[in-house]
Amino acid sequence: MALDDDIAALAEAPLLSLLERDALRLLAFAAEARNLKAGGILFRKGDRSDGGYVVTQGAILLDARGNGSSAAIVAGPGSLIGRVTLFVRMPRPATAIAKVPSSVLRISPTLIRRVLDEFPSAAETLQDALSEDLKELVGGLERVRERLLALDAFAAAEPPDARR
Repeated sequence: MALDDDIAALAEAPLLSLLERDALRLLAFAAEARNLKAGGILFRKGDRSDGGYVVTQGAILLDARGNGSSAAIVAGPGSLIGRVTLFVRMPRPATAIAKVPSSVLRISPTLIRRVLDEFPSAAETLQDALSEDLKELVGGLERVRERLLALDAFAAAEPPDARR
């Protein structure tokens, strides 16, 4: 795949799409390209992460249950797999399997730090986006908490005979 094609793929990926073209160029130049045959394993659930992956071609099945069930997520071109693992190393929460012949670009935490060091405005942009995502997550968790409290209050108000 040509450098311009890699840049275009990175520009489609959530979070990375916020980066300026020169930052994307550095990522595309330094990222590790990897090709997988259909059925090839990108990583297994529990493996220690080595960075995030952007799907450039094909489709990657993400199976958190480990049974290949249809509830698994399919990541296609432009998808970013392992957004958190761009920044920290942690156990993988799912197994990633190529559904069809596929290509990905691996972006290591070291590489993303290098890009953010060289492009401070990109670092600020990503920080703002991640901060906004965290606020949304906290808001969603607060809504779940409120619903659970309402259910507890409803159950406590229910007559004992109705609980059987």
